[in-house]
Amino acid sequence: MDSLKGEEKHVTNLVNPLQQESTLPIPVGVLGFGGLGQAAVKVLAPKRQMQWVAAADQKGFALNPEGLDLQTAIATYQTQGSLGYLDPEGTLSTHSIADLIQRSQGVAGFFLALPNLPNTFMASVAQQFIDLGWQGVLIDAIKRTSAVEQLVGLRAELAEAGITYVTGCGATPGLLTAAAALAAQSYAEIHQVKITFGVGIANWEAYRATIREDIAHLPNYDVATAKAMTDKEVVALLDQTQGILSLEDMEHADDVILEMAGICGRDRVTVGGVVDTRNPQKPLSTNVQITGRTFEGKISTHTFTLGDETSMAANVCGPAFGYLKSAIALHQQGIYGLLTSAQVMPHFVS
Repeated sequence: MDSLKGEEKHVTNLVNPLQQESTLPIPVGVLGFGGLGQAAVKVLAPKRQMQWVAAADQKGFALNPEGLDLQTAIATYQTQGSLGYLDPEGTLSTHSIADLIQRSQGVAGFFLALPNLPNTFMASVAQQFIDLGWQGVLIDAIKRTSAVEQLVGLRAELAEAGITYVTGCGATPGLLTAAAALAAQSYAEIHQVKITFGVGIANWEAYRATIREDIAHLPNYDVATAKAMTDKEVVALLDQTQGILSLEDMEHADDVILEMAGICGRDRVTVGGVVDTRNPQKPLSTNVQITGRTFEGKISTHTFTLGDETSMAANVCGPAFGYLKSAIALHQQGIYGLLTSAQVMPHFVS
């Protein structure tokens, strides 16, 4: 943790925000309103402890301290292409993120449901929050190791700016990374962490950015080529593979996150999976296996498997808001800087 003013005081008082839930919902925002951003606000809609008040897309933003309406916002975005057309809360803008940040001092935290392409994008967004003097909480569902390493380079600036940033808060990295960190406690030494995911979606167009990120992990592809692909080229590729993307030895930030948490070296972490872009049913069960040696010298493996009925959206957005709630409690105690999903326990948002 990059900023701990009065360490003993903070450790003593940290439980208070968790024991005494506020009767007022926490105002939060979502940056990005594609498939993941829309899923995020659907997850948030029935929650009492958080209220969705702000969002931005490429062409505009919407802000209402009293809360944004889910159905109206999604309908506006799908028919007109931007939340900027939302009446009366929307504003069209060519600098939508910066313009929203400048008006969002009353927003406690943001879920950055943004594309991971280009690879520098998430760090550049964090830099905007720093440069514009915003103070609060940021969390992401970032994927690539190199993208997290860029955020590590900003940790001192984030702390100085009064921002609490928790990275890797989706499913993987996120839910499965945290499970690995917890399961590791059974062992004296970790030999391997193996994450295998199965994702099923009915139509790739619902998660265009996510699918492009996955394509970037395929042999003979990289971030630049995946970002440059047209929709027709993506469709042609999926036609060749019958809609299936098989991914192995991915550059996934679970490795650097577990290394930063002191669990094991990144070379002992592997991530791979199968994405079916034409079928909502998972092609295989998502799981994490943690193999290690106990203090008695025995080799064993813990396995944590997600239910097949839970969607990618549920397993990404649910943990994301849990981490957002935890980070807000830390921020209230003056704990700023960069943390990861393996260093913070997510708190359930009811």
